This record gives sequence, structure tokens and C-alpha cells, in this order.
Amino acid sequence: MTESFGNIVNQPMSRRQLFRRGAAVGAAVALPAWLLAACGNAGTAAGGAQAADGSTVLKATHGTGLCNLGMFLAKERNLTQDQGVSIEFVVTPTNADIVTLFGAGQVDVSLIPYTQFMTLHEQGAPVTIVAGGGVQGCVIAAQPGITSAADLRGKTLGTFQADTLDVLPYNYLKQAGIPFGDVTVRYFGTSPELAQAFIGGSIDAICHVEPYATQALDATDGSVKLSDGIDVYGPNYTDCVLAVRNQLLTSNPQSIKALIRGLLVAQQQTEQDRASAVKLTTGVYFKASEADVLGASTKQPNIVDQRTKSQFMLDRGKDMVEMGYLKKAPDASIFDWTLLEQVISENPDLYGSLAQRSA
Repeated sequence: MTESFGNIVNQPMSRRQLFRRGAAVGAAVALPAWLLAACGNAGTAAGGAQAADGSTVLKATHGTGLCNLGMFLAKERNLTQDQGVSIEFVVTPTNADIVTLFGAGQVDVSLIPYTQFMTLHEQGAPVTIVAGGGVQGCVIAAQPGITSAADLRGKTLGTFQADTLDVLPYNYLKQAGIPFGDVTVRYFGTSPELAQAFIGGSIDAICHVEPYATQALDATDGSVKLSDGIDVYGPNYTDCVLAVRNQLLTSNPQSIKALIRGLLVAQQQTEQDRASAVKLTTGVYFKASEADVLGASTKQPNIVDQRTKSQFMLDRGKDMVEMGYLKKAPDASIFDWTLLEQVISENPDLYGSLAQRSA
């Protein structure tokens, strides 16, 4: 059974309404109304606005997990400015707003869970995955006494809708032979409120992203980490990707190349000096202690080159069909690695300096 929950920043019910999923998972939910609205009202993004100095301004949304660390560093350290590009973040009060703005064409680029991207793409949003963002870092945590998938039967699980954090518990339970419908799923609006609901004991389990998973586990005596995703998917599974509006790919591909290069530099900087990267972004972007963020940062590294994970993501698309979010599993046309490959070819020293060159 599923239901909406938490402070969804006073979103109207039409944005939160949940539809029934297919019989594959019993009483669950389908594509949420806010995703349908995003695609139904799709407009035209700026395509990279021009600043007074002639540079390109890319409007962007981002998530709250450590998979976004590279994007945060690219903006805070101006890692794209030498290429004539700057990044402007658009405020998104909830996770749903991130998807809504991107799908509606109000921003040019988004660092977004690939699962949510798939729902936008199927609904007709003109968007394409061009690079990776972060890997791993999705964690199923449970209250004391819950030590296995079987113990989750009849319990409440908090997560985000159509997210990678929604698909992991589905796969985790499926692997144990347990229907997803045996768990009551509550969908939240923001990362901090989801963590606090677990810390406060109002839900039995969560599937959360780092650093909030570490924050929740550290703050809850006796809590249990049931899965970090690696036991289900193997190492370096994709969490989020860099997706762009197709208009921008056509009209200003150089701006996207500049962003991809900036993300590669950010990955290099994080690998070489993780502490300073965490110090710069904690508080501003991560609503957790610096110690929690630093401790969690190695669990969800930034890897920009995720070409080898294309099939993994497509396989999760099949899971999204089973869950009722998609009518048809996507194919490889959702990816265009061309610009990433050009940046890698044009910056061999930078690429060669990375500790992790492919997910």
C-alpha cells in the first residue's frame, strides 16, 4: 500500500495525487500527477541565456544528495567560466519541483535520478542523458529490531516517488521474494524531512541518499542498514545523471561540453581533496553535519563517465514498467554520450588524472 506523507511544502492535492499501479505490485502507485503536469505544460527552455558579458548562463536544477557534489563545486568554484559558461541554480522546494521544472522546460539542465528522467522522457519531454553524476549512496535503513527484508512486511517505508530510492527497495524486496505491496510506502517532499521522520521514529524504514542516510543511522540508536544497493546491484551502480533539454543540444552544444568538463574537474578536485569539497558545500547544500557529509562522501562518489552503466539503467527501466511508472521500457536512444566523448578526447590529461574513469 502507498500513500503521500510529510510536509510537501503546501503543494495542492492535484500535485500529490497518486494513481493506482498495475497488478504486478498490487496496491501501489503509478505516474504521479505532478509528472504528468510537468510534461503536459512543457514549454521552451532558454537554451542557454546570454549574460551581459556575452557568456552563456545555464539554468539548472539539482538534487540534495552527494551525487550532486560535482555540480555544486562546478558552480561554487566557477569551473565552467573559463569556457564562457556560468551556472544558475533555480530554487526547488521539493524533489517533485525538480522534476516539474525540468520537464516543463523552465531550466536547461538537471542533475536528476535516471528513473525520474525516464518518466519524463516517456511522457514526451524533449530531454536526453549526456553524462553521469554520482554512483551508489542509496541506502535502506530500518529501526531497531528490523534486520531483514522479511521484517519489512507490514511496515512503513519512507522514500521519494519514481526515484532511484523508490526502485531500490522494490528490487531489494523482489530479490527476497517479497511483493512490494506488502510494505506501506510513504512519499516525502524533501531529504531533511525524510531523515527526520526516521530519526523521530514515525516510520519504520527509509530508503535515502547520502549524506542523509548516514545522518539518520548515526542519530538513531540501534538502527540497521539493510542495504546499500551494492548487495542488490553490484558496485558503482548509477544514482543520478546529467540530463539536458534537446533544444540546448542543438543550439549550444559547446555550453554542455563546458559543463561536462567542469564536472570532470570537480570530480578530480573531490578525489584529490575531499575534505575541502565537503567543507565548501556543507550547510549551503547539505543539511547535515560536516562530519556526516565527509563520512558519507566516499559512499557516493561522483563519476561523470557512466557510459558502461547504460544497460544497468535500461534494466531498471524494466523495473519501472513492473512498478507501473512506465508503459514501455526505454531503449538506448535516451542516451547521447557524444559530447562526453568529445570532452574526454579533448582533455586527455584531465581524464587520465581521475581515479575512477568509468562507472
